[in-house]
Amino acid sequence: MAFPLSVLDLSPIDAGATSTQALRNTIELARQAERLGYTRYWLAEHHNTSMLASSSPEIMIGHIAEATRSIRVGSGGVMLPNHAPLKVAENFRVLAALHPERIDLGIGRAPGTDPTTALALRRSKAALGADDFTEQLAQLFAFSNASFPDDHPFHAVRAVPTDSSLPPVWLLGSSDYSAQVSAALGLGFAFAHHINPQGAELATKLYQELFEPSIDLPRPHTIIATSVVCADTDERVEELVASMALAWARMRSGRSGPLPSPEEALAHVYTPGELALAQTVRTQRIMGTPDQVKTQLESLIEHTKADELMITTLVYGHENRVHILELLAQTFGLEGRAA
Repeated sequence: MAFPLSVLDLSPIDAGATSTQALRNTIELARQAERLGYTRYWLAEHHNTSMLASSSPEIMIGHIAEATRSIRVGSGGVMLPNHAPLKVAENFRVLAALHPERIDLGIGRAPGTDPTTALALRRSKAALGADDFTEQLAQLFAFSNASFPDDHPFHAVRAVPTDSSLPPVWLLGSSDYSAQVSAALGLGFAFAHHINPQGAELATKLYQELFEPSIDLPRPHTIIATSVVCADTDERVEELVASMALAWARMRSGRSGPLPSPEEALAHVYTPGELALAQTVRTQRIMGTPDQVKTQLESLIEHTKADELMITTLVYGHENRVHILELLAQTFGLEGRAA
């Protein structure tokens, strides 16, 4: 079974390292993904966490596109309610002008953070409680296409640079809401299987059945984003999962911190509450040796009829993240690019 593989990077901060190193690791991991033959490299938006350095995907997209030559680079995603649609349109027009035919604009509607931080980002309680995602999305396209009605207050506003176009837009989601919106608008759809594994099949089926062809996308295109832990041995898989489990338990307990090393995680004495949180990691990850992971990913593609898989590797250690991409590239026979 052949299908494209892509990468979603959250720029994890390892225990003992800095956010500067995490961001530089992200750029280097993108270079490796391109070398190995991955199709896209997307950057996430998260705020107010000491475990992830991925607060500004648009900045990282520019750096990564400059550091690579051909891999598509995009947002996975820009959380539109946190931003003015005009500013998003201009940011991505600039990126598209600098790196033609290489930029993707993935858009989500979740805050990517806690309610207090979302309030700080959106600057008002009214904006925090507004359910206006579709209106914001319409504004984004209207700014880009200069298609506001004559009597609209924004009719004369143009997203600059005016001679650049908005890159392909993808809607991100972990439920059927974005599936329906992206289908109605003829956009690509990326489902967050790593957030809601149980909802993937229903959401992707709904998107594919309801899809209305558009000028930019004549047929539906589904990306499934999923978290993968892959290693050469079962023992190493368990070590990497232990690190993720402790990080997750701490985060869900309100004590977010850098990703602990496997050694720290294996030595940790869990409270009953922490243990219950840690055990959920196994239900939201695809993990195992390369052949085991290959079987699970092929099954996921078969059940969702997805066109593409996007892998996130939230494990401790840059070298481990690189090795996971190498194992998957070898297992699925990706055609690497010359250096």
